Amino acid sequence: MKRIFSTILQYTIFLGLGLFLLWWTTKNLTPAEIQHLKDSLNGAKYLLVIPAMILLLLAHYSRALRWKILMEPLGFQPTTINTFFAVMLGYFFNLLVPRLGEVMKCTMLARYEKTPVDKIIGTMVAERAIDMICLLIVIGVTVLLQVDIASAFLSTEWQKLSENDTGSNRFSGLLMSIGLIAIVIILIIWVLKKFAHISFIGKIKSLFQGVWQGLTSVRFVKRRAAFIFHTIFIWSMYLLSIRLGFYAMESVSHLGIKPSFTILSFGSLAMIITQGGIGAYQLVVQKTLTLYGIPEVNGLAYGWLLWAVQTLMVLVVGLICLLLLPLFNKTKHESIRKDIRETDVA
Repeated sequence: MKRIFSTILQYTIFLGLGLFLLWWTTKNLTPAEIQHLKDSLNGAKYLLVIPAMILLLLAHYSRALRWKILMEPLGFQPTTINTFFAVMLGYFFNLLVPRLGEVMKCTMLARYEKTPVDKIIGTMVAERAIDMICLLIVIGVTVLLQVDIASAFLSTEWQKLSENDTGSNRFSGLLMSIGLIAIVIILIIWVLKKFAHISFIGKIKSLFQGVWQGLTSVRFVKRRAAFIFHTIFIWSMYLLSIRLGFYAMESVSHLGIKPSFTILSFGSLAMIITQGGIGAYQLVVQKTLTLYGIPEVNGLAYGWLLWAVQTLMVLVVGLICLLLLPLFNKTKHESIRKDIRETDVA
């Protein structure tokens, strides 16, 4: 019951924040601006977003191949199709319930490939860590490409971050929070070592060990060149999908690769703030494009377009994968059983 309540509460908070941000982006629009927003969306060249959707699908397929490479040091070799299904279902379930996708992604693959969930979770954690590093690199490249724009923006935001409403510094509180987190981590490690003989504690320790083994699998990747290639390919496809998306809307069709980097940087952060990025993504794209002289209404329209393309693709492909996953594995298992029977007869 507590878990159900926690899930409902988490879902409500994330979705509520997203709906609030949607309201925030439109609350000050005049009737003329609302009509302009509708006209921009109605006049978009939706056929031109198909290539962008294909690029995103290629990125997700590449992510499945990279995940397989991460699992190889652990002795697991799941089929590519099941791994791809699991990746897409992870995105699909994340749209429904916050963070559910990560659990379902590992659970689905473990179910059909007979692999331990705890170690798969470790590889997923490793993936998230790698993606965070990649995002930081993308943000760094974004700043280097646009030092003039970034410096003005960051100086303003840094002042907001470092001071509260009264002008006093926030960092003392931040340092205290970091120290508290460190103390909690040390305490957990001590408890796991000291009371490992207790059954319940032992199970928790085993779970952490499995996760750690998966996380450290990055060090033992055998096909490092392929792993690096897929990592670069994934983020390149994300970037190109945004760049191609500009052509679908007249008001932003002149924008180039620099704004694409900026949207990729801050849009990626926005996608994890709310349920499926709803509200946050549109707001971030809107505010980002104002840095390049795009009116807020046009920026909001393009934010809606990008968000809709990504969400629709995940919903459609996710549903297809949800239907095909058990069907494919049923056919595969029937084929295996048939081969076994034929071998026994021979």
